Amino acid sequence: MENGKMKPAAKVTSIGYTIRTNMRQYAMLIALIVIMIFFQIATDGVLLVPMNVTNLILQNSYVLILAIGMTLCILTGGNIDLSVGSVAAFTAAIVGTLVINKKMDVTLALTIGLLIGAVIGSWQGFWIAYVRIPPFIATLAGMLIFRGLTNTILKGLTLSPFPRSFQKISSGYIPDIFPNLTNLNMTPIVIAAVSSLLLLYVQIRNRKRKFENSREIMPRSLFVAQLIIVILAINLFALALAAHKGLPIILVILGVLIFVYHFFTTKTVPGRYIYALGGNEKAAILSGIDTKKVLFFVYLNMSVLSAIAGIAFAARTNSAFPLMGNGFEMDAIAACFIGGASSTGGIGTVIGAIIGALVMGVLNNGMSIMGIGSDWQMTIKGFVLLMAVAFDVYSKTKSK
Repeated sequence: MENGKMKPAAKVTSIGYTIRTNMRQYAMLIALIVIMIFFQIATDGVLLVPMNVTNLILQNSYVLILAIGMTLCILTGGNIDLSVGSVAAFTAAIVGTLVINKKMDVTLALTIGLLIGAVIGSWQGFWIAYVRIPPFIATLAGMLIFRGLTNTILKGLTLSPFPRSFQKISSGYIPDIFPNLTNLNMTPIVIAAVSSLLLLYVQIRNRKRKFENSREIMPRSLFVAQLIIVILAINLFALALAAHKGLPIILVILGVLIFVYHFFTTKTVPGRYIYALGGNEKAAILSGIDTKKVLFFVYLNMSVLSAIAGIAFAARTNSAFPLMGNGFEMDAIAACFIGGASSTGGIGTVIGAIIGALVMGVLNNGMSIMGIGSDWQMTIKGFVLLMAVAFDVYSKTKSK
């Protein structure tokens, strides 16, 4: 009761309505599960062996990092950043030169690499946000500029090897902090258990708040089923990590980035500004949002994440080379659209982009295990991307 009046009861939606209104999120998640089951059968169980599960994360870490930043770009109105691969390569070349040739301390070199990413992002953000050069053109110019600078720095040569401390970024593991009572590394199992309990608490609390505020809530059966599936997936994934070498350092970095950006886009005012800009720029301006600052931040952020991706990839391959980063932008863009981002902006999530990147990663990994050639792999990935965007267009048409 509020001010002497009874509050209206919360509305429990039907299962069909809930699925229809969340079709983007559910469709790609279901697609990922189906693809994993298919390749698990087609590869005679090789896809989900513990070592391959770990390698799947290590091999696709750079795509996952780039997909987070590209999601924010796409949210602003279907904009993209074509320079991410070149920026990643340029950053890796700078860091490689400092660490390998100049013998600089790894931590200092990494700090300089991230600062370079921020400077590049400020440069591109200025042209896009304040000079109003279309993002496609500005970042295409950036792609050419930083690819040329990368070749200039490396002089057509490959820098290698990096120190072991640098390689650990993408190939190291968190030491097991628990007694070795079994053959399993207990750190990921304990973290998964704690994460499951936190997720359970947060979801139940959010459902209770929606109920108290008379908002729509999904049926209890679907709510429970959804929780069980997610918690089961988290713990099975942790078990696979525990059966190999434990928790990769790069996965911890990814986990922090995913949490921070998911929280930023869903729970903060600046995060909602990005959605508002992509939904209707004129309305956003009239409501007092400084859209220039939003655009500037998005492209600054994208270049910093590109620098992180470049460092992660260099640590994984133990080298910095002239052709590094080719095609990174296509992988990131595809991951976002496959994960449910709208080609016109305003719709999409960080979690969706991660699911999209995992779809691409599982496709790559599964087809490689089966011995499918790179030509057919590109064909199949292109078809998957086309179907994802077609689904976006179809769902919009149906909603109208």
